[in-house]
Amino acid sequence: MGHSDVKCCESNFFLYVAIIVGLVVFAGLMAGLTLGLMSLGLVDLEVLSKSGRPKDRIHAAKILPVVKNQHLLLCTLLIGNSLAMESLPIFLDKLVPPWAAILMSVTLILMFGEILPQAICTRYGLTVGATVAPLVQLLLWIFFPVAYPISKVLDWVLGKGHAALLRRAELKTLVDFHGNEAGKGGDLTHDETTIIAGALELTEKTARDAMTPISKAFSLDLDATLDLETLNAIMTMGHSRIPVYYKDPTNIIGLILVKNLLAVDPDDSVPLRKMTIRKIPRVLENIPLYDILNEFQKGHSHIAVVYRDLNKTKGMAKKTEDKQNAGFKSDLNDSSKKDGEQAMKRSPPPTPAFKKRHRGCSFCILDLENSPIPEFPPNEVVLGVITMEDVIEELLQEEILDETDEYVNIHNRIRINMNASQEKLPEPSALGMSGTEVSDSKTPQ
Repeated sequence: MGHSDVKCCESNFFLYVAIIVGLVVFAGLMAGLTLGLMSLGLVDLEVLSKSGRPKDRIHAAKILPVVKNQHLLLCTLLIGNSLAMESLPIFLDKLVPPWAAILMSVTLILMFGEILPQAICTRYGLTVGATVAPLVQLLLWIFFPVAYPISKVLDWVLGKGHAALLRRAELKTLVDFHGNEAGKGGDLTHDETTIIAGALELTEKTARDAMTPISKAFSLDLDATLDLETLNAIMTMGHSRIPVYYKDPTNIIGLILVKNLLAVDPDDSVPLRKMTIRKIPRVLENIPLYDILNEFQKGHSHIAVVYRDLNKTKGMAKKTEDKQNAGFKSDLNDSSKKDGEQAMKRSPPPTPAFKKRHRGCSFCILDLENSPIPEFPPNEVVLGVITMEDVIEELLQEEILDETDEYVNIHNRIRINMNASQEKLPEPSALGMSGTEVSDSKTPQ
């Protein structure tokens, strides 16, 4: 063998070694990216690109165009990985015997082409993916003629890879994990996790869940007089709105704002019906709290009467029974929501529907002199009253205590009055009043 032949063999040897190393690195990169990029969800990348750390935003913005078509990316990476692994034994066979080529090929692919790259990309997939994003984009164009038809078949058989969003229960659990009390390194405080959970649960709660029962709601008779005893009782209750009923405590026809009583002289014994009585909305018991909150925000009223429509209740029960017998799930929530929205948008006759928000309007005032006292259908049974405070308490999942609230101290099992100077109240029946608590401040249980 001549000197030139030796040089040629040496050059071929180093060329084959370089090709083998390149194939192992390329196969490992393809395997690592397959696991790293495919594990990054589109929703996660969009969240990182908009609200992540500055470096994560840059990386996510580079990766999003690459992983947008997931099946095309998967086919491209697998084709590149397969080409590298199939080519490796061919070049190893030029340097070592066949049995050694097979053994070295399996060892190199397993250690440096699978385990190590996938371990790195699992932990630093975002950084690695952003770094090699231009190379991946180039491979998408190179392998496009082969990868694109296969990806379209996968799209047709399996469907396109849509972003999977978390359901409410899953999102609530995720928020709990991010709380600092969970011990997983989260930075959300207890109040933050509680409020988020309350907001997620609010759509599942109805007016019946947050209302104050009518038996515990403090109210005034329309025929009562505003003498000293009555005014003292109202002021001692410490609430801003008092429901007004006619004859029957469940027949609530309106409400009176306590601030309108500031100029009333107790010695004049002014009849309550001479004061400005505002109309009060009436809502079905199964209306979602979000709908009630939206109506309260319009400013017409921060308190509403919760009632039950006996006719709709019977019809709904029959409908549910029929669906259960047929083997279908009842869609009560959607039906209840529609009924609740219709009930909130219309006040009972003669009260018209809510209109655009405005201040001091006569639309919200109950005109007892020129119009008859409202009468409601006998099938509407009043269950209680609900206020803005009740809805906010369900949102916060904590009681809001003001200076006049009473609550039960769980530790000492005693009832505590927030107003230490509160005097003993007269019997409601003696004042033309009903109930023991005003409706816009619910007593915690």
